[in-house]
Amino acid sequence: MQKRRHGPYVPSHQEKRPRINEEIRATNVLLVGPDGAQVRPFAEVLQEAKAQEYDVIEVSPKADPPVVKIGDFGQYLYQLRKKERKQRVHSKQTEVKMLRFGFRTDKHDIERLMERAKEFFLDRHLVKFVVRLRGRELGNKDYAKAKLLAIVEGLKDCSEVEQDLKQQGPMFHVILRAKHSG
Repeated sequence: MQKRRHGPYVPSHQEKRPRINEEIRATNVLLVGPDGAQVRPFAEVLQEAKAQEYDVIEVSPKADPPVVKIGDFGQYLYQLRKKERKQRVHSKQTEVKMLRFGFRTDKHDIERLMERAKEFFLDRHLVKFVVRLRGRELGNKDYAKAKLLAIVEGLKDCSEVEQDLKQQGPMFHVILRAKHSG
């Protein structure tokens, strides 16, 4: 691992970063700043940046003319990475959380599972409720369906059905998602 030297910024080859100062090849650029945007010759903008001891940073290279701004390149990269990190945090993947119960599970335990589902909905997860039937219980499938539908009905204020009630072997399941606020 290389130790970072003080002084001018030396990029690693795999890093994608905006061009700065002499790397910019345009003759005219659109300079954006606190006083608005204006088209100016690049040489003039570069001279102004050097006088202020700042860099000319290419913000939008594909524009015609390229959009640049004057500022501290290290600070600009820091803000860019900070924004990317924030986007990664907000694009958290949703998971399917499974809550299982048996044919003879009592009302209080089912209420506890419903409370747990509400916690998952706050984290924007999908919740899969599964009821498993064993042996003689398979003869009373309607009761198992009714239990699942009662859960769906009990959670309808904060959730909606993602996948309808289905039978899969000796189990019935339904998938719910949090209601969209808006």
